[in-house]
Amino acid sequence: LSLIIKDLTRPNGVAISNDQKTLYVAISDPKDRRIMAYDITSKGVENGRVFFNDDALPKGDQGNFDGLKIHPSGTVFSTGPGGVLIITPQGKHLGTIRTEQKTANCAFDAKLEYLYMTTHMYLTRIKL
Repeated sequence: LSLIIKDLTRPNGVAISNDQKTLYVAISDPKDRRIMAYDITSKGVENGRVFFNDDALPKGDQGNFDGLKIHPSGTVFSTGPGGVLIITPQGKHLGTIRTEQKTANCAFDAKLEYLYMTTHMYLTRIKL
């Protein structure tokens, strides 16, 4: 076990891109909600940068960035403010699957036909 990033507040969900070149880290700090991206190298990770933050999202949406999943297309599905955010590999927000409660995690089924989402009270799914 080794520490590879030591300057993050409330790191939570993690995911690796399909080509295994990028590490995504969801930051659940309500004062600085964002998703970071890092280049994966033979030495660890480098080039930390903000991949996505909540600046363009509606103010007042509940939830922090948490669970991350990468679709085979490279699209990032992240729980966060308002539900589950759908983000391009370039960091563009395509839309949000709006949930009634703070959403903690998400996962695809084996055939990639459904996205499952968990909140404090519910397990839900939506057809992709």
